[in-house]
Amino acid sequence: MSLTVAVQMDPIEGINIAGDSTFALMLSAQARGHRLFHYLATDLCYRDGRVAAHARPVEVRRQAGDHHRLGEPVTLDLADQVDVVLMRQDPPFDLAYITATHLLERVHPHTLVVNDPVSVRNAPEKLFVLDYARFMPPTMITRSLADVRTFQAEHGDIVVKPLHGNAGSAVFKIGRDGTNLGSLVELFGQVWAEPFMVQAFLPDVAKGDKRIVLVDGKVAGAINRVPGAGEIRSNLAAGGTAHATELTSREREICEALGPELARRGLLFVGIDVIGGTYLTEINVTSPTGIVAIDAFNGTDTPALIWDAIEAKAAARGATGSSI
Repeated sequence: MSLTVAVQMDPIEGINIAGDSTFALMLSAQARGHRLFHYLATDLCYRDGRVAAHARPVEVRRQAGDHHRLGEPVTLDLADQVDVVLMRQDPPFDLAYITATHLLERVHPHTLVVNDPVSVRNAPEKLFVLDYARFMPPTMITRSLADVRTFQAEHGDIVVKPLHGNAGSAVFKIGRDGTNLGSLVELFGQVWAEPFMVQAFLPDVAKGDKRIVLVDGKVAGAINRVPGAGEIRSNLAAGGTAHATELTSREREICEALGPELARRGLLFVGIDVIGGTYLTEINVTSPTGIVAIDAFNGTDTPALIWDAIEAKAAARGATGSSI
């Protein structure tokens, strides 16, 4: 079955093909005979009950500097002319992101949107995870300096981070002496309208922050991301390095607890983060990454697992391949 797939992502010209998960998914889809279109979230358009995207057909290849070829622009009716939409633009998870989920909700599930836009909207990375507080480190969400000082008095070293940040941006460690804490809280209040997250600092982060990928609620693989020198952030985008790893019994317990709910919500491609083999810190549903590194270490094919799941769900909806 050949599917018509519209990929809502960032500009394809600037991606790093060596590690980009969306690019890996596109290569895999193309190899299966699926027809690909590329568009930006800003290319979505609603009119008279229909949702369309101003898109371009795209061919991809693993060739640095010449990794894509775009065709002539077309306007796609996402309900009638597309079988699958991959919602893969990077955060920030802001009102623009939320608006895109509202628009895509109007074509899903007639057109399969991965991940389910309603669930993406209702499960931001650092809020959905609160449903699993029993697996988390001590955590507070607040805008109050007094609250943070009370929390720090109990836990010592802490980490302060924006509630809707991504790729490890604006993550700060504050020592138990509280130096610069007041200024940092003031800055967060000026930059972001929402409260921020405070967590007890976990020294085991020096040993790595494990990214575990789940496909339709099942573990597909994992990597351990180790921070660079002088860093607490292990994100690959922030200079962390990837290493092969195995899951601990605690991590398997976490995945078994999350898996059924992820599948129920239509969160087909999810990346969770676990520190020290013990503490769950995030459930990434907007644009998870890491599958290229996982496959390089494990000899697996995570894009194939994802497309197997997508094709099964599309077939269950009666998709036969839309024509344009």
